[in-house]
Amino acid sequence: MTNYRRLYIPGATWFFTVNLAKRKNNNLFIDQIDLLREAFHYVKKRKPYTINAVVIMPDHLHCVWTLPDGDANFSVRWGLLKAYFSRTIPQDENITISRKKRRERGIWQRRFWAHLLTDQEDFNNHLDYIHWNPVKHSCVKQVIEWPYSSFYRYVADGYYSANWGHSGNFSIEINE
Repeated sequence: MTNYRRLYIPGATWFFTVNLAKRKNNNLFIDQIDLLREAFHYVKKRKPYTINAVVIMPDHLHCVWTLPDGDANFSVRWGLLKAYFSRTIPQDENITISRKKRRERGIWQRRFWAHLLTDQEDFNNHLDYIHWNPVKHSCVKQVIEWPYSSFYRYVADGYYSANWGHSGNFSIEINE
């Protein structure tokens, strides 16, 4: 068994990728977007954090969070979010024996990707990656067309122009 370790730094800013267990042809996050938003708010009330950026895709999501000073536990936040969402949606998925033994639903991948953002360039690159993701996955042709993202907030704040990323050769690669 792999000895899986996470780095925990109080007040740090993190990039996350979180996936559904069964990603192929699965639109659960979009189909249940209101419940997913509710789950984020539920967790923020109990364990505050700042959502710097987010994109909700049909079968996965990316976000950047900053934790409060003195608090390093992003894992508990993800656990609360996954649990809340799982409890609020109808139970119609197939559940493996392994998940049944652990009393888990078959919704989420057990692990998630976490990357500590180390400087402004790292933050900016991940912000671009998040907002470009719907184009990368061919959900839309232009970033502005995807409604489940923080892109609009960044346009309103003047960080991006509304036509950002529209050149045909724009792409960003982040190792996930």
